[in-house]
Amino acid sequence: MTTLVIIDAANVVGSVPDGWWRDRRGATERLRDRLAADGIPGREGALEIVLVVEGAARGVESVPGVRVEAATGSGDDRITELAAEARGRPCLVVTADRELRRRVTESGAEVAGPRTVRGEP
Repeated sequence: MTTLVIIDAANVVGSVPDGWWRDRRGATERLRDRLAADGIPGREGALEIVLVVEGAARGVESVPGVRVEAATGSGDDRITELAAEARGRPCLVVTADRELRRRVTESGAEVAGPRTVRGEP
């Protein structure tokens, strides 16, 4: 069964102090492109990768291998909705946001931190 991987783009981009704040959209596009090229390091099997964006990153387009979902309101709310819709299939949410982690685990999602998409332990 294909695992749904939902990535909190703002949280993952913001986890590395590399100047992302000067170009949030560009930083999000770089994350999207890295995910499209490399997938999720250490994750085997079929993955459906969804990158949830908000704010200045709205407008980032989907590419083959990564679907981009622009949150119309709160990114956390959209991530929670997507995790709830995944019931019955494996779901991994990538974020360091404690409250969001709590919310999505109530739907049965697994959670992992931003290092997961960077291939760090």
